[in-house]
Amino acid sequence: MPRLAVSELKKVYRARNGDGVVALNGLSFEVGDGELLVMAGPSGCGKTTTLRLIAGLEQPCSGSIALDGQPMNGLKPHERDVAMVFQSDALLPHLSAYENMALGLRLRRVDKAESNRRVEEAAALLEIAGLLKRFPGELSGGERRRVALGRAIVRRPKLFLLDEPLANLDAELRVRMRQLIQRVHKELRATMIMVTHELADAQNVRTIILERGQPVRVS
Repeated sequence: MPRLAVSELKKVYRARNGDGVVALNGLSFEVGDGELLVMAGPSGCGKTTTLRLIAGLEQPCSGSIALDGQPMNGLKPHERDVAMVFQSDALLPHLSAYENMALGLRLRRVDKAESNRRVEEAAALLEIAGLLKRFPGELSGGERRRVALGRAIVRRPKLFLLDEPLANLDAELRVRMRQLIQRVHKELRATMIMVTHELADAQNVRTIILERGQPVRVS
């Protein structure tokens, strides 16, 4: 059984003039347990929409989503064992890197000692242990991106969704972040979907190329 199964997913947005804009049109794919799947394609092809539907931030017009064989259609985001890393990082500026990473655990009332251990382990894995006391405004773009990834890691979800995690990084940082994501995937044996518009980010992993809401190539 696949970890994630998406079947005939369709999403249509209504424009102000009443016309329908098709974001996804019958998208189907599966992700195996512990697999890193990359979804690539140009802006507007439906990559981020796919992640938002899986995360429960939006609802499909039709089609189904199942995680470990359990239907997720209609479930609220907090009812899904899914963690999404947004392109914007979405860090709270008044909280330190440590507090940002631990916030979700605190809201879930995870024991403080366990929370500390998870944050420290994630920070070591992402090589940001020395940055935990800093605030987002004191971090570089690459450092903020790693804190956002760490916030997802500490939750230990069944599925990670990475929305353009390499966007707006210079070439050197892009390569380093790509290596870190591969390291996290390998060491945690995590199931991940990463979306990108750069095919170079999809080296040596299974890739779905999207165009106008439909896959045009799977490699």
